[in-house]
Amino acid sequence: MGCHEEVNATEKGKRPHPVMLTRLLALAAHALAEVDNRPEPKDLWKEPINATLWKPCSDQRDWEASGNISSSEGTNGYIIISANGGINQQRVAICNAVTISRLLNATLVIPKFLYSNVWLDKSQFRDIYQEDYFIKYLKPDIRIVKELPLELQSLDLEAIGSLVNDTDVMKEAKPSIYVKKILPILLKNRVVHFVGFGNRLSFDPIPFQLQRLRCRCNFHALRFVHKIQETGALLVERLHGHMPHLSPLQDNLLGHFAGKSVPGGNRNGSSKYLAVHLRFEIDMVAYSMCYFGGGKDEEEELEMYRQIHFPALTEIKRTTKLPSAAFLRSEGKCPLAPEEAVLMLAAIGFKRRTSIYIAGAEIYGGGRRMAAISRLYPALVTKETLLSPSELEPFRNFSSQLAALDFIACASADAFAMTDPGSQFSSLVQGYRMYYGGGDLPTLRPNKRRLASILVKNATIEWKEFETRVNKLIQQTKQVHERPIARSIFRHPRCPECMCRTDN
Repeated sequence: MGCHEEVNATEKGKRPHPVMLTRLLALAAHALAEVDNRPEPKDLWKEPINATLWKPCSDQRDWEASGNISSSEGTNGYIIISANGGINQQRVAICNAVTISRLLNATLVIPKFLYSNVWLDKSQFRDIYQEDYFIKYLKPDIRIVKELPLELQSLDLEAIGSLVNDTDVMKEAKPSIYVKKILPILLKNRVVHFVGFGNRLSFDPIPFQLQRLRCRCNFHALRFVHKIQETGALLVERLHGHMPHLSPLQDNLLGHFAGKSVPGGNRNGSSKYLAVHLRFEIDMVAYSMCYFGGGKDEEEELEMYRQIHFPALTEIKRTTKLPSAAFLRSEGKCPLAPEEAVLMLAAIGFKRRTSIYIAGAEIYGGGRRMAAISRLYPALVTKETLLSPSELEPFRNFSSQLAALDFIACASADAFAMTDPGSQFSSLVQGYRMYYGGGDLPTLRPNKRRLASILVKNATIEWKEFETRVNKLIQQTKQVHERPIARSIFRHPRCPECMCRTDN
C-alpha cells in the first residue's frame, strides 16, 4: 500500500475525501488496544525539569536603569494602528504598537482592527479585550487614549503624509528605522497612522526594557472581556471536570471567573486533557500547494478556491515553475492532516481513553477526515460539543472571539500539541504555556520535515520503529533553552527580558 490510500465509505451527496496512511493507522489502532492498561510514559504530561528554573518577570519595571528610552508622557504626538489579520496577528500588532509608542514618546490610540474577507469578523478591541484594564495597566509605560483629540480627527492623514503602510516600513524593522523615518513625521504632523502593521518590529536588536514592555503587553496587559472569560471558564471546567484552579495563568485568562464554579459547569469526569490545534482549514490546505491524496477532485477543488481567495498565488503558479507537492512535503512545508497528527499522538504514548480537545475552524474534508482521529481517540471534544447552542450564540459570526475561547482551552490544557509550528495561534499558545506553566505545561512541536521522512515509509515501516523515531524527534523539540537571537518573544519568552532564572 502507498502513502495515500482512500477509505471507500463516502458521505451521502459529497465527494469522498480520502484518508492517508491507512496502514499505519491500522497499526496504531492495534498498538493502542494492546497498551491500554500499561502506564503512560512518565514525561508525557511534563516538561523537562530545568523548565522550572524560569519564572515570569516582565511585570517588573525599571525604566530609570534603562537609560534614555524616551518617556511615558506621550508628548510627541499620537500613534494609530489599524491591525490586519485575525486575533493572533492583531495581538502581535498591538504589542508592537505599545513598544513603538514608548520608543517615540507617543500617545497610543486604542488599536483598530481591519475587517477581513477571510475572517469575516467585525470585532474591535473592546469586543475582545478589556480597554480600561489595558490603559490602566500600561499607564506607567505609555499614555493610551480611546480617541484622537477632536482637532486631529478631521485631518486628511494620507494627504499630509501621515499614513504609513506595510510597504513603507520593512518587515521586522529595527527600532532605529522608526526613529529615523517615523519620528520626523510624528513631530511634524502630530499623528501617524499605521495600516496593516503585521510583524513590523524586529525582535533583536532591541533595548532590554523595550523588549520587556512588549512581553508585559502580551502576557499581562491584554485581558479578555468578561463574556469571553466566563465562557472560557465554563469550557475549562467541563474539560477538567472541576472548576479552574486559581493560578497566575488562570487569573490572566479568566480573571475573577478563575477558581469560581460557573453555572452549568462540570459535565465531564476527566481530570486531564490534551489540546490539539489542527491547522487544516481549506485556506491553509489550498495556500500550501500540497497534495493530500484526493486525486483530481481535490486538485480541482483547491485550485478553484485559490482562484477566488488567492489570485496572486494562482498567477504565480501559472507563470512560474513551483516546487512539486512531493518536494514541499519532504521539506516539511505541508500542514499536518488529522491522520498524520493522530499517528504522532499514538506514537508518543497518549492512550486511547485520553480526552482530547480539538481547536480550530472547519477541517478540510470534514467528518471523514476527523474520523481518522475519533476511531483511535473516541474521547474527542470541541467548543461546539462542550457548549450548548445558547452558550455559543453570543459568539456566532465572530471568528476572533471563538478563537479566543480556543486560546483559553489550549493554554489551560495539561498538554498541548501543535500541528503547524508556523501557526501564529499555536505560537502564542506555546508562549503563554512557557511563560505561566512553571514546567508543568508541555507543548509538543513536531519537526515536520523529519516527520515527513518517517511517514513516507508508511508502506513498510513497523510500529515499533515508527514509535521510536517519532519519540526521538518530539523529545528533541521539548528541550529547554533560552530564546535564540531574533526568535519571537511571543513564541519563546524564555529570555531575561521576559522571564528570570531562579538559579542566578
